[in-house]
Amino acid sequence: MTDPGTTTRFERAVVTGGAGFVGAHLCELLLDEGLEVIAVDNLATSSAATLAGLRRHERFRFVRHDVTQPMPVPGRIDVVFHLASAASPRDYLALPIETLRAGSHGTEHALELARRDGSRFVLASTSEVYGDPLEHPQREGYWGNVNPIGPRSVYDEAKRYAEALTSAYRREHGVDTAIARIFNTYGPGMRAHDGRMIPAFVRQSLDGEPITVTGTGEQTRSICYVEDTVRGLLALARSGHPGPMNIGNPDELTVRQVAERIKAITGSTSPIECVDAVEDDPRRRCPDISLARDVLGWEPKIDADDGLRRTVAWFRRAPLR
Repeated sequence: MTDPGTTTRFERAVVTGGAGFVGAHLCELLLDEGLEVIAVDNLATSSAATLAGLRRHERFRFVRHDVTQPMPVPGRIDVVFHLASAASPRDYLALPIETLRAGSHGTEHALELARRDGSRFVLASTSEVYGDPLEHPQREGYWGNVNPIGPRSVYDEAKRYAEALTSAYRREHGVDTAIARIFNTYGPGMRAHDGRMIPAFVRQSLDGEPITVTGTGEQTRSICYVEDTVRGLLALARSGHPGPMNIGNPDELTVRQVAERIKAITGSTSPIECVDAVEDDPRRRCPDISLARDVLGWEPKIDADDGLRRTVAWFRRAPLR
């Protein structure tokens, strides 16, 4: 396994879920860093159109494949980023069994690929492993407060299992693994109707619809621009640190504040309306990123106002909302 104090260089990477929102941005960053990139995705919750720009690159290859089956990736791989999973509530509630399988079978097959070549393996886990946290802000040592049988559990528990399996492969097989716990990420490339907060608020604002805030809107989120998130993933991969490590923005906002900022940026006259609360919706969510700062020298560079402006600008240019 890599010494946590070293910085590793990679030449060839696999990104599962590479056609997804974060996955596509990660592929772009890896190409910019000079790597050969193989994106693996079954397109269940994404579109090959996301990769249109990347597919013109000579060092990029797309493989349409379901990660719950062994992955047909020839040649030696230096690093495997496992992002494959339904990520938005609308998707994982519609695909509950598939989401659990991506976290279980999919993680095992991605780990086996890393084991085959002695590759570095990075699991894209989630802040959802903390559930509705009783500790605030959330440190990596916090074990969480998760409902294991609620509707959101198919995503939460899939990621918790994936973390356990990743840790077991590290202990049992000596696989060079790392776990990243990603907090709310946003930016260009999100699907307008995927059910997540920021694309919903932007679309509603631009279309003159009511901006629908669930519950009271006083629940908090910490939103991290996607460029910062993928920088964190690559920094963790190169560090040799096993994690788990929080990758997120510690600037905490209420959901209502996010709606108000998007309304102001778009110049919308849409009213902000409260709708029924979502079951098991976390009341507070904010990362302690001390570990990422100390070990990786990483922290977000793009603040919420700048990131939201960039996101709104992208949605204005998007051909379809």
